[in-house]
Amino acid sequence: MPEKKTPEEILAEARKMIGNETEPVASPYPVEYEPIRRYCMMVDDDNPLFLDPEYARKTKYGAVILPPFAPFGIMSGGSPQTMARLMGQGADEEKVIPPAPGMFLINIAQEWEWFRPVQVGDRLSTKIRLADVYMKSIRIDPKAFWIVFEFIFLNQRAETVCVARNILLRHRSPDEVAADG
Repeated sequence: MPEKKTPEEILAEARKMIGNETEPVASPYPVEYEPIRRYCMMVDDDNPLFLDPEYARKTKYGAVILPPFAPFGIMSGGSPQTMARLMGQGADEEKVIPPAPGMFLINIAQEWEWFRPVQVGDRLSTKIRLADVYMKSIRIDPKAFWIVFEFIFLNQRAETVCVARNILLRHRSPDEVAADG
């Protein structure tokens, strides 16, 4: 029977993985106008830069651009392959999925940082980086793991267009915590 590791030992292993990232996965489809239009209608955003190709052509962008809070589905092209990678089912997820005690996982927060506009017709790729892992107490688990992933979106010129940082909380059950003493 393998020796059970303490949360501190697991954290030391996980921290060695910080900075690891997956290879970029290209969306099989370019960014398209229609999903942008539907997204804008859903959130009641009538900005002509996102909705009117004629208007957008006359701006400094020269084309309709993606709204800054568009969901992953528009950014990734919504392809099953890309979404599977984003959900940690890709061939090299072991490079970025750190070990952590417990089986309970909660998505705590997400923040977006934009560097370049995304235009209709751009072809995007996505890669995932493990940005941080740390231990921080919560009420039910004094040794809960907080994991920060960065989803890095690149355009067809391999320029970073935005980074979405996702903070996840992984914790143990009350029984596991009690067993740990």
